[in-house]
Amino acid sequence: MNSPIQKLSETIVKTLTLRGETISTAESITGGLIGGAITGVPGSSEVFLGGVISYSNQMKKDELGITAADIKKVGVVSEAIAVAMALAIQKRTKSTWAISSTGVAGPGPVDGIPAGTVWIAIAGPKIAQGIELSIAGKREIVRFGAVESALGAFERILSSTNLAKKK
Repeated sequence: MNSPIQKLSETIVKTLTLRGETISTAESITGGLIGGAITGVPGSSEVFLGGVISYSNQMKKDELGITAADIKKVGVVSEAIAVAMALAIQKRTKSTWAISSTGVAGPGPVDGIPAGTVWIAIAGPKIAQGIELSIAGKREIVRFGAVESALGAFERILSSTNLAKKK
C-alpha cells in the first residue's frame, strides 16, 4: 500500500503532467524531502524543474535573495520568509508552481520559536500563500509531517484551480 506522501506525490505529478505545468521547491526544514517525494514518482521529470535546499540563512540569501534585513525584521520561521522563498524559486526556475518550507524541527526551540513550528508556502498563478503548522513530536515526525502537509495543501490548491494548458 502506498504511503500518504507517495499517494499525494503521484496525484500531483499526474495532475501537473495533464495540465502541462511545472513545479520547483525551496526547502529548509524539510531538507529536500518535498522534492524527493515528487521525484520518486515515475514521470516526474516532466514536471519537476528543481529545487534549492536553503538550510542556512546564508543559502537563503545566496540562492533565493532573502536578505538578512528581511530575516531580522520578521524572523526566518515566518510566513513572509516562506512566501519569499516560494516566489524566489518560482521566478528562478520559471516554474508554474513552487512549494517552500521553513521551521523548527527540534529537539528544542530556536530563537524562542517552539519545535514543531513550520511555515510552508505555495506560489503559483495568482497565488502566494503561507500556511502555518504546529506539529507535535520528535524531529523526524515534524519533518515528515511538514512534507505531508505541504503536499496535501498543494494538492488541494491544485485541484481547486483550473489552469489547464492542454499539451
